[in-house]
Amino acid sequence: MSKVIDFVKKEAVLCVSAVLAVVSMFFVPPSAGYAEYIDFHTLSLLMCLMTVMVGLRKIGVFSVLTGKLISMAPTLRRMVFVLVMLCFFFSMAVTNDVALITFVPFAIEALTKTGHKDKLIYVIVLQTIAANLGSMLTPIGNPQNLYLYSLSGMGAVSFIQLMMPYTVVSLVLTLVCIMFVKSEKVSVPEGGSDKVKVRDTVFYLVMFDLSLLAVANVLPYWIVLIAVVVMAFVFDKKVLIDVDYSLLLTFVFFFVFIGNMGNIEWFSTFVSNAVSGSEVLVSVLASQVISNVPAALLLSGFTERFDLLVVGTNLGGLGTIIASMASLISYKYFAQTNGNKMKYLGVFTVMNVAFLIILYGTYIILK
Repeated sequence: MSKVIDFVKKEAVLCVSAVLAVVSMFFVPPSAGYAEYIDFHTLSLLMCLMTVMVGLRKIGVFSVLTGKLISMAPTLRRMVFVLVMLCFFFSMAVTNDVALITFVPFAIEALTKTGHKDKLIYVIVLQTIAANLGSMLTPIGNPQNLYLYSLSGMGAVSFIQLMMPYTVVSLVLTLVCIMFVKSEKVSVPEGGSDKVKVRDTVFYLVMFDLSLLAVANVLPYWIVLIAVVVMAFVFDKKVLIDVDYSLLLTFVFFFVFIGNMGNIEWFSTFVSNAVSGSEVLVSVLASQVISNVPAALLLSGFTERFDLLVVGTNLGGLGTIIASMASLISYKYFAQTNGNKMKYLGVFTVMNVAFLIILYGTYIILK
């Protein structure tokens, strides 16, 4: 029994997602249609990117980068600035998921190695917010943007103009939060490795580049998945063992829950009646329950104000831990540090709600 309790404590989000999926099955009985719920593209990319990051961490790349970061940003505040801004701006081009998979492990390594592990919660939460909000500026920043951009027919310039005010406000808020970090000097303890093998690094960077090509739909995701798994198995099969498969399973459970919610008639009817004239508010609220990507898919069938759905689903990525599925990635990385998970969820919720209130207020002023 104690082992079960320990597992639930360790994998709380996985267990909650499993319960939600099972409960939803009583409303929508299991069928072959469940397969359509699963976003195999997203799962494959997560698998590829996590494999690469595990490999880079094992060969010491993050340790070396930490030393380089500290030489460029010798104070804690500057280091946090770099770690958070990398998420904010990179997410515009490589999506919020990729930005978090890439830079959250880097932040954990940097803060732990410099003796500032107590700042992990604040910094990772801020990175998550930065990635979710930075990604809203461009049509390719996140999945719901790409979907609604294609559906609306608006041009790239119009899209950026639509989201620019919210992005600017988000950047200012993020910078204000960074200012709360003390400007104290940081240093790396002696004795750490300052070199990695070029051959090993190039190997994983090739895998990373292949993964980015799959993100951009240049290469089929399933081909890249096979290539990455085979390459990792040949190079170091232990890397595949260390991949966080529970995160992948968490996504599967949420896909089932979200898919079933969309097929519950009373829920769809409620959404249909509520959405007209209140697209932003409804999409923000719906995102808290079913996350912003499914909210965009669901609500797009009930309104032609796609511009408002763009605003609502992007702002709706703030709030609960499942409002943006990318937020689960950060949480899982933090959970691996054996930190206080309840404290993380508390800080995450408070900061996300604060950002959401301010940005929703920005929408009210602009409309």
